[in-house]
Amino acid sequence: MTHAAFLLMAQPQGGNPTDSLISTLIMFALIIGIFYFMILRPQQKRQKERQKMLEAVKKGDKVVTAGGLHGTVAGLDEKTILLQVADNVKMKFDRSAVNTIIRESESGEKS
Repeated sequence: MTHAAFLLMAQPQGGNPTDSLISTLIMFALIIGIFYFMILRPQQKRQKERQKMLEAVKKGDKVVTAGGLHGTVAGLDEKTILLQVADNVKMKFDRSAVNTIIRESESGEKS
């Protein structure tokens, strides 16, 4: 912080104690406002984007789970997803285990 910030936060000497209380409440309100806009709001946006991504998963998509397992979606339920990870090998996961959906343009692989 700068020296000016410390001067603004300094308590007035003497004077009305109500003024001191009001300035303290304003300072706490500013801190809470900054906390909300810097931390909570971006986190809520990321959660909404993740929820949209999980709802957009469809059969045939290539996905990566949170554990790093790569597979192709073979089936979907309301809360689970069936991934084909090899020939005749299918594994069932919670939808929340899906970390990313791999698009062909993103993968950089040539088929």
